[in-house]
Amino acid sequence: MSFSSQVKDELSRVMPESHKQRIAELSALIFLAGRRGVSNGLPCLTLSGEHAGTARKYFTLLKKTYRIKDDLAVSKRAAGGGGHSYSVTLCGETEIAGVLRYCLLADGPEGQGFVLTERAWMQESGLRRAFLRGAFLAAGSISDPEKFYHLEFVCQGQRQAEFLRELFISFDTAAGIVPRKHSWIVYFKGSDQIVELLGIMEAPAALMELENIRIMKEMRNSVNRRVNCETANISKTVSAAVKQLSDIEYIRDTEGLELLPKNLAEVAEVRLRYPEVPLKELGQYLNPAVGKSGVNHRLRKLSEYAEQLRGKADAGVEAEDTDALSQGGKHDQEIYGSKSQ
Repeated sequence: MSFSSQVKDELSRVMPESHKQRIAELSALIFLAGRRGVSNGLPCLTLSGEHAGTARKYFTLLKKTYRIKDDLAVSKRAAGGGGHSYSVTLCGETEIAGVLRYCLLADGPEGQGFVLTERAWMQESGLRRAFLRGAFLAAGSISDPEKFYHLEFVCQGQRQAEFLRELFISFDTAAGIVPRKHSWIVYFKGSDQIVELLGIMEAPAALMELENIRIMKEMRNSVNRRVNCETANISKTVSAAVKQLSDIEYIRDTEGLELLPKNLAEVAEVRLRYPEVPLKELGQYLNPAVGKSGVNHRLRKLSEYAEQLRGKADAGVEAEDTDALSQGGKHDQEIYGSKSQ
């Protein structure tokens, strides 16, 4: 089961005790998922979706809130991907008009669903929470928090999207709005915002699961950062040790370590003997013991001396090459000179 379905399962089981809150939640369901149509020549109001709990709650709210008995039809049919689609249909213009009026709704512009006729109820926090709960059941979805954080509501028109954003602002939660094909999307991408929104809609189980996932992700990220940092430090230390050994071996093979000052010769011999130990430990093998900075200073002196020797060697090779070219030039002159004579 997806995390989005888990959240909807939890919200579909929340049945407000307050009559006004039931109306607010029913209003949100119709506002965002209700569709006008005709069946057997009769005008109909239908709510369809792939979540059984949402259809069941819509059916229950209609029966409990408006006391409808015989004008409701529930259907189930196969949907793409092996799932099912559930529909709850109310037929009869008189019943539909009564429900819409009861839920403070009216038919909106063509293709834009329904509009709210009154917003005074927005002053009550409990009613706003109930409306948002119904809104998520009707048009909401949330991504798998193990992968990324994203929660959205799909609205038929911009007015619906703007109204939802107003409700979120009333809870100090900022939402983004963007058009997508023929719909408008109200979305959240921050984990803190999504956690807060789950609390507003009264989904404590989903909230706790998301918090646990978030904590585990932060711990894994922290461990990964530490491992990467330590790996980089180890790589840096190994590279430095390889360079130190190369410099010391070059000095040994060219002029010999015995010509070095005593403190440099000692650290050179210890490094050759213990090529893998860190500088702090290396200093303990010296007599007297030397700290990490002291060892590092001596090794840097050895590297500088090795570079000087390499520079002298390169200069000597260049001088020999120049002499050889010069001698070759004289030899050519002698040959060509003898031929011309």
